[in-house]
Amino acid sequence: MAALVTGPRGEVPGPSFHAWVLATRPRTLSAAAAPVVAGSGFAAADEVFAPLPALAALAGALFIQIATNLANDYYDFVKGGDTEERLGPVRVTQAGILAPQAVFRGMMAALGLATLIGVYLAWIAGWPVIVVGLVSMLMGVCYTGGPYPLSYHGLGDVFVFVFFGPVATAATYYVQAQFWSAGAVLAGAGLGAFSTAMLVVNNLRDRETDAAAGKRTLAVRFGDRFTVAQYFASLAAAAAVPVVGVASMGWSPWTLLALAGLAPCAAASRRVLGFTDRRALNPALGMTARGVALYGVGLGAGALLGAVGPLGGP
Repeated sequence: MAALVTGPRGEVPGPSFHAWVLATRPRTLSAAAAPVVAGSGFAAADEVFAPLPALAALAGALFIQIATNLANDYYDFVKGGDTEERLGPVRVTQAGILAPQAVFRGMMAALGLATLIGVYLAWIAGWPVIVVGLVSMLMGVCYTGGPYPLSYHGLGDVFVFVFFGPVATAATYYVQAQFWSAGAVLAGAGLGAFSTAMLVVNNLRDRETDAAAGKRTLAVRFGDRFTVAQYFASLAAAAAVPVVGVASMGWSPWTLLALAGLAPCAAASRRVLGFTDRRALNPALGMTARGVALYGVGLGAGALLGAVGPLGGP
């Protein structure tokens, strides 16, 4: 059993395996896994599914996400973005559970593992994988690190939409098929919008502490009303994608299963609309993360069911 230490929000796991699990922020990993599931479902529907590249794409996406989370933990701490006033879940560096140097080394280890996986995928699918992998890792670190951290300049939403959406889904399809798919790109747009909704909840919760730390997210720049509207706009955009796919791209009606991802967001939406304490938004973040997972599974499974089932479309 892990030792416990006292942090700003009570007892949390000490510097052990459990502490490292906490540092990876498991609830956020659905944003990395969902595009791979969806892209693989579209590949299977097109009869180009390749299990080893698909598994490698999943592992690579998870390691890049973990590296990004560790980078956020480290750089937000050293830049003063994480303080004792933080309202969100425990950050291991700020809470004193793991030393900053250890978190930085963990980030580098995760990037190293992602690079090894990328070498295999590049051997399978060629130079486009190298470009996508290197840019994804660079942007993951630059989200909070580097001379122009994206999240500190209101560009975090763009990063999440692009790299947890079209890039991840289309690249997953590409490493299996070795050609690009417009359907995978469109599916990725829906996933990017849904993952952006996750970030919006995070930024709404942290608006006041981010402003005090000089972190100019869109929530800080435009306020609560804009951010609440952005949350619902992101969900609406995600909901529109399978409808557009069925109506104009010949997707199977089964892909409308992705709309099940909106179910966990019903309770989240009530919290986003009616919060009086920003800490009350923490469950909304978890609910939206579950929605992303269901959405990605719905798209991937729907595409596959459409290829083999009675509702396969035209």
